[in-house]
Amino acid sequence: MTGRYLGGALIALAAVATPVAAMALANLAGSSGTGGMSYPPYLQCVPYARQVTGVRIFGDAHTWWGQAEGRYAKGSRPKVGAVMSFRASGSSHLGHVAAVSRIVDSRTVLISHSNWSPINGRRGQIEKNVRAVDVSPGNDWSEVRVWYAPIKALGGRHWPLNGFIYNEKPGKRGSATPARLAKADAPETEAGTKRAAERLPQPTRAKAKQPARRISPESDPIGAIIAGSRRR
Repeated sequence: MTGRYLGGALIALAAVATPVAAMALANLAGSSGTGGMSYPPYLQCVPYARQVTGVRIFGDAHTWWGQAEGRYAKGSRPKVGAVMSFRASGSSHLGHVAAVSRIVDSRTVLISHSNWSPINGRRGQIEKNVRAVDVSPGNDWSEVRVWYAPIKALGGRHWPLNGFIYNEKPGKRGSATPARLAKADAPETEAGTKRAAERLPQPTRAKAKQPARRISPESDPIGAIIAGSRRR
């Protein structure tokens, strides 16, 4: 078998092999020593996403969202370094995972991923910093269009997403203010305000000067006699 046909056969085998075996077969096809073209290795989306994001999940891409439950934080908003998790749909029955590499605006991100577009007629290639655009009606990143190399533009298909997996513990990303702080910062109710005011020290009011009480002769007859003798 000539080097050309051997390379083609090995590439075909790489398409159905496991990622490690596929890379080995593709490397063998490119180094047959027959002077044929040297191809870059065939790489599935899963090992590439795992490598660049640090999210240590294994198995088919469509299982990542479920596997992340309780292990990694998940959400509906992109963040640099997060895994964009695609649902299994249509021809993509195994799903897909990509790494968010940059936030462009509220509806556009750049992603890096593998085994999406055919490049030079071959799948299994890495694409870095290509566009993915949120096309969901509610701007909730439930559907995206993704850059497709053969047409050098966004593909026309709307791909459904599960969401984003963050390389953080559950509950850490965007966690609410701790209860003790939230309670302190929350506006008080009218009753609470009244109780708080009652606990404050009240200002001391100066006592008004009372007018001197006049003593009538009837109430103090002895005093009246003494007063009369002083006036004489």
